[in-house]
Amino acid sequence: MSKMKTIKSTFSVSYFLKRNAKKANGNVPIISRITINGNMAQFSTKLEISPNLWSVPIGKVIGRSSGAQQINNILDGIRAKIQSHYHSLLASGRSVTAEILKNAFLGIDDSYETILTIFDKHNADLEKLVGVDKSFSTYKKYLLARQRVAEFIRFRYKMADMQLRNMDLMFVKDYEVFLKTECHLSHNVAAKMIQFLKKMVTFAHNTGIIQHQPFTGYVISVKKVDKGYLTEQELKSIIGKQFSNRRLEHVKDIFLFACYTGLSYIDIANLQKSNILQSFDGNLWLIGKRGKTGINYNVPLFNIPLMIIEKYKGKLSAGKILPVISNQKLNSYLKEIADLCGITTNLTFHIARHTFATTVTLGNGVSIEAVSGMLGHSDIKTTQIYARITNEKIRKDTQCLGAKFLEVESMFAGLNI
Repeated sequence: MSKMKTIKSTFSVSYFLKRNAKKANGNVPIISRITINGNMAQFSTKLEISPNLWSVPIGKVIGRSSGAQQINNILDGIRAKIQSHYHSLLASGRSVTAEILKNAFLGIDDSYETILTIFDKHNADLEKLVGVDKSFSTYKKYLLARQRVAEFIRFRYKMADMQLRNMDLMFVKDYEVFLKTECHLSHNVAAKMIQFLKKMVTFAHNTGIIQHQPFTGYVISVKKVDKGYLTEQELKSIIGKQFSNRRLEHVKDIFLFACYTGLSYIDIANLQKSNILQSFDGNLWLIGKRGKTGINYNVPLFNIPLMIIEKYKGKLSAGKILPVISNQKLNSYLKEIADLCGITTNLTFHIARHTFATTVTLGNGVSIEAVSGMLGHSDIKTTQIYARITNEKIRKDTQCLGAKFLEVESMFAGLNI
């Protein structure tokens, strides 16, 4: 994985007039604005000036009078002190926001942790673990979670950050409403964002940073969603479809490979020849660790994925065994394949993993424990979401059950002739 670029922090101190607060003498207050990475915090300098004597471009008083010089010197002094606090906070290793810097200058107690600084510390540690036992996609989710909380604090409280000690149950409930209304997130996606926030708050509570638990009395509920999958007939329609378009043929092969191995996009993208090993039964298996969780997966290589591997053998570089393209492009081309095959299911690449679990394995009598191991689930409860009772499964199971009754049925029939 390429090393992530460090984004340089942007910091500035500027001044402006609060023109809508004109006093009886015609003067207006001079406001100081601190900006860090686009986030702002403002406070009154306790100075005032006539609007006619103010230069907007340079943010200073016009002229060389003693009064003008005095005010400009005070403004320069405020800027210098803010800059000094800024560098001191950076040197202490703290994550500096505009709000924290403003409080430091004003002498407000800033020894208390804020919500976003806890997020920043967590995410900084998480970034170091990317490629070790955490995936980049997990890191991105926490960055997004931090962004959502920052947006909410600005929206609801008109602040750049907020001390954890001021967070309460109403904050959490208002945050849920914000995610669903302003961010237009679904119930389950909003619940996930709230779970990320709760993890930060629980850490702060368990380590003594805060003495209360704002989530007390709040239940994070997740609605059960029937994850889509392809039926046996739909799967056959893709298998039997020939594409003259090379691009669609590649996408078809990669999708079918996933349908018969259960591997996620990232695991297929990372697949190497070294992942193909002979297992305990003497057959070839795919053995590796999931990129998302680091949990081991062990999947037998059935004939279809074996044929797909053979099809591209020696044609790809860098040890790759499949012509994998970006997930976004895969999903776009799968829509074309669905249309051409007459499939109405919203076909995405992740549908392949669900199809492997439901149609290919569980639907053919493979135990849920075995499927859990092949999918690389750490908890069988995760696998249970795939254990659907399909009509085809009912038909097969009842046929097997009916066969077991043949002997007793014959006995019963003989007694009632």
